[in-house]
Amino acid sequence: MAAVPPAGVADHARASGSAGDPDHDLVARAGAGDRIAFEALLRRHYDRMHRIAWRMTGSREDAEDIVQEVCCGLAERIAGFRGEARFTTWLFGITANACRDHHRRGATLTRLKQGLAVLVRAGSGGRDPHRGVWFGSALARLDPGLREAVVLVAGEGLTHAEAGAALGIAENTVSWRLFEARRRLKEEFDGEMPDV
Repeated sequence: MAAVPPAGVADHARASGSAGDPDHDLVARAGAGDRIAFEALLRRHYDRMHRIAWRMTGSREDAEDIVQEVCCGLAERIAGFRGEARFTTWLFGITANACRDHHRRGATLTRLKQGLAVLVRAGSGGRDPHRGVWFGSALARLDPGLREAVVLVAGEGLTHAEAGAALGIAENTVSWRLFEARRRLKEEFDGEMPDV
């Protein structure tokens, strides 16, 4: 005689979406380490993941990178899928979050590049284009902690206190790092340093 689930369990399974989820069996097997089931899930949903990422980023290349990243991370995350929603709902949520993260990383990189460009222009002072290239190179040779302080204060316009909060260090430490960066750059730089 088949076991009858306790009252409410079947209702919960239907409400959660797992009973009607066409991926339920594959997900359970993949979560238990079945590589063939995992690959079948990826084949089944890869194109939709890519389409979501492409529409969210506007770039086929970025979409490909994002979906590859999601697929790599999914191998570890699938065992944690609790079936509270359909698998595709969960998977497409992960894809959308990866797109947001990609956008944030891109925006951060753009701000960093803009900040460095400001520093390079400040280093050249409009006098000698080679001097600007040298300044950017000298900045890149600074220790990471010194470079971070210069980029945040001189490149992004943060106060010493704001840079300290962003870096998780004291305001005095930011001031010291800027002093030290200025000293080191002046050793190599013949002329005025930008005011940081």
